[in-house]
Order: sequence, then structure tokens, then C-alpha cells
Amino acid sequence: MDLSLEIPQGHLFVRSINADGIRVQDEYYTGPFVLSTQQIVPTWPVGTISDIDEDKLQIIFELQPEVVLIGCGKTQKFLPPAIQMLFLRRNIGVEVMTTDAACRTFNVLASEGRNVVAALLPESIGAKSASNPPAQV
Repeated sequence: MDLSLEIPQGHLFVRSINADGIRVQDEYYTGPFVLSTQQIVPTWPVGTISDIDEDKLQIIFELQPEVVLIGCGKTQKFLPPAIQMLFLRRNIGVEVMTTDAACRTFNVLASEGRNVVAALLPESIGAKSASNPPAQV
């Protein structure tokens, strides 16, 4: 999926996304991971949005974001109210959206200098597809 023709300077950004994974800078991720403008946590032990709990959110909270984007895959899902409250108590905004939308939104907020973190679940966790290379973002 093509998101931007410009290459941002000074922060990490999502270059491309396809059904098999997400490219950040020059690295390709096929499993869940956490991305801030300055750091990548290459593995996040979450398989679906229903796996998210307070323990799995600690790595995100440690990054002290002002807003968190959760890319939940190809289909829109929502966090349970108790999990949403974990963000509210810390004065952190949270939005759950499809992963491709979370990638686009991350790039926009990062380019605005916002303290944003994206927790991304690839649309299809598993093997890369040689016939479906990632589109440029």
C-alpha cells in the first residue's frame, strides 16, 4: 500500500504494508510489534486484540506516549472498556483501527512531531509472500 512518496527525516516511519507484514525503514516485520518515532520493539506477545491485557501494555506505557494507535489487523475491532480505562487513567489517548489505517495515521502524527506509539498486528501473521511484495508507503 502506497502511503507517501517522501522519506521522513529524524524519526522512524512505516514504508509499506501488505497482507504478510509491515516494513519500517528497511526492516520487515511479519509478527506483532510496537513502534514509536524513535524505537522499535520487534516482538509484542499479542496474537489478537483479545490478547491485550495490562501486562502486555507495559512496554507501550514505558514509552510514555501521548497517543497510542492499535492496528488490529484487517478487520476493525474494539478494546474492552476495562482495557480502555488503563489508557484513560494514564492520560494517554488510544485509537484502535485497522492496521493499514494505523500505519498511515502513525506516519502523519509522527511527521507532526507528536509523541505517538503504534502497536501493530500484521493483517496476516505468518510467512512472507514472494508474489505479493510490500507496496511502498
